[in-house]
Amino acid sequence: MDSEVDGILVAAHELKSPLAVLRQLALSLDGMDASNEHIRSEMVSVSERAIKQVNDLTKIRRLEDGLFEMEPVAVRAVCDDVIKELSYLFRFNQRNLFVKYSNHKRIVTANRELLYSVIYNFLLNAMHYSGEETRSELLVKDDHDFVKIMIRDYGPALPTDVFKEIKRGFVAKPTSIAMRPGSSGLGLYIASKFSRYMHANVGAVRHSDGTSFYVDLPVSKQTTLWEM
Repeated sequence: MDSEVDGILVAAHELKSPLAVLRQLALSLDGMDASNEHIRSEMVSVSERAIKQVNDLTKIRRLEDGLFEMEPVAVRAVCDDVIKELSYLFRFNQRNLFVKYSNHKRIVTANRELLYSVIYNFLLNAMHYSGEETRSELLVKDDHDFVKIMIRDYGPALPTDVFKEIKRGFVAKPTSIAMRPGSSGLGLYIASKFSRYMHANVGAVRHSDGTSFYVDLPVSKQTTLWEM
């Protein structure tokens, strides 16, 4: 494993404990007025999202052991669960999310846990780079023998070097993304690693007013049985 990436994983492991302590401290605060209660909720939410990314980073080390089994997965159900988890964050930041399911093929071959993280990271990025006057979009549709999950944002342009890495289907390491402040590219790195493990195609489309990230998942051969 690349030493730089390995160092990132070691650092992530070390961060998990203080993040958990921060979350617990926020939960232990009481006797707050409405304003401070709102701040406490946000502290808990931020620490939980950070812990989730740390957990995703530690999973990367386990990919080499083949511990994440491929199985028939209901795409819409996974998307619904991610949307439910992030709905508070969208409301808190006054962001709008448009969701459209047009796929007739409902079951794909994937690992549910890893697929959840891919969608979560793409959608979290989209939330960060949409404004109050724009929206994020989650679209699920059929694409021949695949189901395409596409997350669209209306943020700043994606730099050419990052775009080329995504087009190749793999982000080698987390990198800062110019014009997208506050992003280390960590979510894209995690999503590309997990997608590659699942033999899913990951990519991006640059628009004049934003970017779409997508993952193509093979339709499960058990689709007919599952959908009966």
